Amino acid sequence: MPGLEILEDMSVAEVQQILVTAWVQAHMGQLNRKREQPIYSTKAHVFQIDPKTKKSWLQSTQLAIPVSYFYDNSRQTYRIISVDGSKAVINSTITPNMTFTKTSQKFGQWSDPRANTVYGLGFTTEADLLKFIEKFNEIKELSKQVVKNGGGQQVNGSDSPRVNGPSTPTPGTPNPGTPNPGTPTKAPGTPILNEAGPLERQNSGQSVMSSQSEAQLKYENDRLKIALAQSSANAKKWDVELQTLKNNNARLTTALQESTSNVEEWKKQLAAYKEESTRLKQKILEMEKGGTASGEKTEGLQRQVGDLSSRLGNLDLDNKKKEEEIQELKEKVGKLGILENEITTLKDTIQQLQGQNESLKSQVSNYEHELQILRSDQSKERQDLLGLQEQLGNKLTEMYELHDQISATLQT
Repeated sequence: MPGLEILEDMSVAEVQQILVTAWVQAHMGQLNRKREQPIYSTKAHVFQIDPKTKKSWLQSTQLAIPVSYFYDNSRQTYRIISVDGSKAVINSTITPNMTFTKTSQKFGQWSDPRANTVYGLGFTTEADLLKFIEKFNEIKELSKQVVKNGGGQQVNGSDSPRVNGPSTPTPGTPNPGTPNPGTPTKAPGTPILNEAGPLERQNSGQSVMSSQSEAQLKYENDRLKIALAQSSANAKKWDVELQTLKNNNARLTTALQESTSNVEEWKKQLAAYKEESTRLKQKILEMEKGGTASGEKTEGLQRQVGDLSSRLGNLDLDNKKKEEEIQELKEKVGKLGILENEITTLKDTIQQLQGQNESLKSQVSNYEHELQILRSDQSKERQDLLGLQEQLGNKLTEMYELHDQISATLQT
């Protein structure tokens, strides 16, 4: 039979390994091409703790360089990576026990026990630092979920990923997966894959990716809802302030009009009094020149002139006070003009916020639609994976039958 000499030298585990490898290469090529997925990137100055003193910082870069979060799809781990030219200055795997500490307004640090060092980042603004810390905490929570689901990389100073499902046979002990005790076994220390091992790991990777995308969509959805609520509250508050300013403007305008009319009336009275005073003074002069006025009439006229002068003085004082009040009212009216400009600006801002609210509502609707599509795709992928798992099981069963036939042929 062709090919019996090759199959004779192979164990069941090796045949399984070849089949699994071929199947994974044929159906999972796209997943392998997307091993590293960037999540967030920013720029910062990179530092490392002095390994000798453990008290001072050593600057790793002269300028600010990109620092990025990456998701390793094959190992199901999250890493912080920064490359300066061709040199990787940061390659830190994030674990659930890591903590990023803000030590100053624009500087933060974290300890990496795997690399046995402490990394430091200096940002240009405090906002960049806070955003980096926020992403760090989010990714740490995601890494907790990965560890909880049984995936990810166990970081204990080694770079070896965890292997789920393999068993290591010992010499002289039959492997439970073999059809009979006469089947040859591999050398000690070589792991044997379970039938659904690659599918389980791929299913776990797909679940982690889907849960990550779903968590990101939920976070964006909640953030947009909060921004929408804040914008609505601010719009209501500005409406109240706008109405208050309108009322104050109307009240001050009315007071200014009343004061202006009163001043005009007082000016007319003052002009009448001045004319009468001038007329009486002229009459006194005429009487003194003619010598016909008696002393009593002269004294009476002089008293009238004195009264009129006193009244004129009082009116002048009142006029000055009213002019001061008018000036104050004019200043208030000027301030009201400024307030009206601010009101116009607030109206424009409210309109812009209303437009932003509509945009945010549209984005929330789009995110909810994408979330539904993602869940539907995830369900479909699970069904496809179950179908592929069934096909692989059938193929493995056929291989076991072929192996039995080969063994029977060799024994005869």
